[in-house]
This record gives sequence, C-alpha cells and structure tokens, in this order.
Amino acid sequence: GGGGGGSAGTRCIPETKTELVAESKEAASFATMPATEERKNKRILVTGGSGLVGKAIERVVADGEGRADEEWIFVASKDADLTNAADTRALFEKHKPTHVIHLAAMVGGLFRNMKYNLDFWRKNVHINDNVLHSAYENRVQKVVSCLSTCIFPDKTTYPIDETMIHNGPPHSSNFGYSYAKRMIDVQNRAYFEQHGCRFTAVIPTNVFGPHDNFNIDDGHVLPGLIHKVYLAKQNGTALPIWGTGKPRRQFIYSLDLARLFIWVLREYNEVDPIILSVGEEDEVSIKEAAEAIVEAMDFKGVLLFDTTKSDGQFKKTASNSKLRKYLPDFKFTPFKQAVQETCNWFNVNYASARK
Repeated sequence: GGGGGGSAGTRCIPETKTELVAESKEAASFATMPATEERKNKRILVTGGSGLVGKAIERVVADGEGRADEEWIFVASKDADLTNAADTRALFEKHKPTHVIHLAAMVGGLFRNMKYNLDFWRKNVHINDNVLHSAYENRVQKVVSCLSTCIFPDKTTYPIDETMIHNGPPHSSNFGYSYAKRMIDVQNRAYFEQHGCRFTAVIPTNVFGPHDNFNIDDGHVLPGLIHKVYLAKQNGTALPIWGTGKPRRQFIYSLDLARLFIWVLREYNEVDPIILSVGEEDEVSIKEAAEAIVEAMDFKGVLLFDTTKSDGQFKKTASNSKLRKYLPDFKFTPFKQAVQETCNWFNVNYASARK
C-alpha cells in the first residue's frame, strides 16, 4: 500500500489490481473491464484553451490529429477561476478528465512582469497547485504542463538543456513568474515520488502563431512586430524596432508546438521535462525576423532600429537534442512560411485579435 499522508493514501497509479479494487467500487468496476474498453474514452481537458497554444492544439486536433477514442475539452478563464481551489475542483468533477494539458497561466510582457512580480508568483502558484492537486484527486492518468525557457538561470552556459532549470536564479525582471513555473517541475517530481503520478512538463522556446497577443507594449517580440508593421503600412510611416536587431531567438510555430504537445501526451513517459524547440542552427536574429514579417506583409517602408532601447538578453539558445533523440524526423514548418501564415491570420482577423 501507499505511504503516509495525502487523501487516504490515494495513488495516481495503483500498485496492484487488489489495491485498485479495494479503493472504491467505481475503481473496482474499472479494473474488471476488458482492456479494449479501458483504452476507449480518453477525456483530455486543456486549460488555457483560448490562448495561443490552446487554439493551436484545438486546430491541429480538428484537422485530423485527434483520434476516435479521444474527447477534447478546451476551457478558458471564463469557464473557471483556476486561482480558486473550489472552482478548479468543480471543473474537474464536471468534466472528469483522464488526461490534462495545463496551459493556463498569468502571463505578460517584460514591463508588466517587472511591476508585478508578486502577483505573477501568487497567481501562478495558486493556478498550478489547484490544477495538479485536482488532477491527483480525480485520478487523472497524465498531466502535461507548460513551462518556458525564460525560467532558466540568468547566468548560464549555452545551449541550455533540461537538467539546468534549477541551477541558479532566473533573470530578476520576471523572477515571480519564473519561480512559480519552476515549482511545476518540483511538484511533478513530488507527485511521482509520493503518489506515482505521471505529471510532466514541456519547455517551449519563443512560440508564435494565430491567436497570439499582438499587443505592442505588453506582448512578445514577434506578434508585436507584426502589429507594428500593420500600423506602419496603414499610416505610411517607418517601422520602429527597439534595439539593434542583433539578439537571436529560437521561434517555434504554435501549430508545430501543438503537434509536439499531442505526441508528449500520448508517447512521452518521463517525469523530467522536455524542451520543445527548433534546433540551435535555426536561431533567427530580431532583424531577420523583422525582415521576414516585412516581406510577408509586403511592407515597402523604412526600418528604423532605435539603439537607445535595450536589447535584452543577446541569446537564450536551448538544445533540442532530447527531443531529437525521441523524434529524429519531426519536420518543423519553415520560419518564413510560419510567419506568412501568422501575418495572413492577423490581416484577416485584425478587428478581433488580442492587441
């Protein structure tokens, strides 16, 4: 039987058939089901379902990646306040998921993070604790949470890999968010050690695509640039770019990330996290990214680099060698094509896009 505390020694993964039968009548009937039945109904709950990655997963599932035995449920902040434990518990009791993709988070750009580090810490710690504990209490078979490369130590060697998350303090600008996200990894290990839960996490690099937040002041670099080009083109003005354009980033298209998330949910069985990224050789400078957007938007104006503005970190190169060990043949969408598709989406959906 299971060890000390917790809900009467409930385990995510029962150690034996008899333990499963002993735990509850419901579990007993589940244990005697034929194997084919058992594999039938996968109910996959996606938190943060209306965001950039949630929308990409929804589209990829609808476009044929979903399987007959899977029911996908996408929830957004309007469906439940995940900072509230009772709300979260009610959500899980309503949908009874067997699997969870946990994307919900309080996020913001650099300047908002710097002002509200405490809020970012508290809200994200509450959200993550509520989701993981409700998953444990509802005997969810697997949870895949989403971390971020910005949570890695500020002082580090490159390329960054999965073993380095806790090797030093994160960048001081967003330490609240970073430490809250790092705790997901700590909790995943603890739930596994104490209760046998299969909770894991993925670490994407810079994600972009349709349904992003295109806010210029508080969004990320690529969607912010797309919005700036749109406005410069409309107003017949030059395109202002903050900094020198020299910093380099690994960008991953949200639809590629969605396909990888689904693979992790179905096939990846480690508790340790996995970086989901294009290779080191596919790093792109901010200048090259801006030029790809200019081309995609058919912008004919001038690019002005405002070198009085800070560049931020020069690079944050992450290694995708762990991913490549598992999936040597995964094909990423070429950067220019992904930028073109994202710009097309923004042009068509300008009125309703988050900005």
